[in-house]
Parts: sequence; structure tokens; C-alpha cells
Amino acid sequence: MEKFHVFGQFVRKPAAVGAVAESSRALAELITEAADLRHASVVVEFGPGTGAFTEVILRKIGPDAVFFAIEANESFAAATRKRCPGAVVFHDSATSVRQHLEASGRQSCDCIVSGLPFASFTPALQDEILAAVVDVLKPGGRFVTFAHLGGAFWPRGRRFRRRLEAEFPDVTVTPTVWSNLPPAFVYRAIR
Repeated sequence: MEKFHVFGQFVRKPAAVGAVAESSRALAELITEAADLRHASVVVEFGPGTGAFTEVILRKIGPDAVFFAIEANESFAAATRKRCPGAVVFHDSATSVRQHLEASGRQSCDCIVSGLPFASFTPALQDEILAAVVDVLKPGGRFVTFAHLGGAFWPRGRRFRRRLEAEFPDVTVTPTVWSNLPPAFVYRAIR
């Protein structure tokens, strides 16, 4: 069961996993709506975990859209492949996104949906991933990620929001999804 899988990985690597439970269906719907996937031709997902967002992404993208996910945790990558057999899931770092885009014959993408726990990451890793996002996202492209309500107020969570606002001219925040464990909201950043 995914909720126990996420909890087990959290216990082993709390800074890398960042959550005690899988994201809720309500959060998956919200983040994919913020991404405006129906109009995207190339979509990348960072940190799919056990595939909660991946399932919804696959349902919402167009039939001709290119999609792949990048997951650093090997156990989570396997879980997403099992849950979403039609998805291409690379066991790699999000910072390798350009390599995977170029391997698929693309130079850029329209949208990046991220499940990464930025408030748990070091400032250097936050910067490295954001640089990779800016490098491959088309002008007008969308970067959507979520933050747990409590983590958004941690020093690294506040720093991430400042960095996001420094990199993107248009950053909006959705209402909080209280049914998620823990409650979370979505950042929508447009390049």
C-alpha cells in the first residue's frame, strides 16, 4: 500500500522524502489543474514518489504529448512504474532533466510538475534544481510544485519561495488543500 511505502521511505530518508504519506487525490487534481496540462506538448514530472500525481498527469495530457518522470529514489521509481505502466520513469536526479529531454528529441518543455520537498533541501540543491528548471522551461512555460503548510514557514521553505519569486516573474499560490496529510498548497510559476 502506497501510504506505508511513503512512510517507510520517510523513516529511512526524511530529508529526501519530505512527507509521511502519499499526496492526496485533491492535491493531485489541484497541481495538475495549475499546470494547465491540456495545452502542453512536453511535460516532465520531478519526484513522482509512488505515482499519485503521475496517474492524474497521464489522464490529463493530450494523446500526442511527450511525458516522462524523474525520481531519485529507486524504490519510488519502481512503485511509479508499477502503478503507471504507461509512464516513462527515470531513476535519476531532477538536475539531469536536460539530458532526458535531449534523449527524447526535445530541447525544452512546456511544463514541469514537481513533487520534490524543497523545504527539506539544502540551499545549494534548491538552486541547482531551479537552475535546471529555468534552463529547460520554454518562455511562458509553467513550473508547478507544492509545499506543505508547515514546511513553507521553515527557513528553507521561506528561502525557496524567495528564490522562486526571483527566478519567475509570475508566481501564484493556490488555496490550501486541508485534506492532504499534511495540508499543502501549490506554487504556480510562469517563465
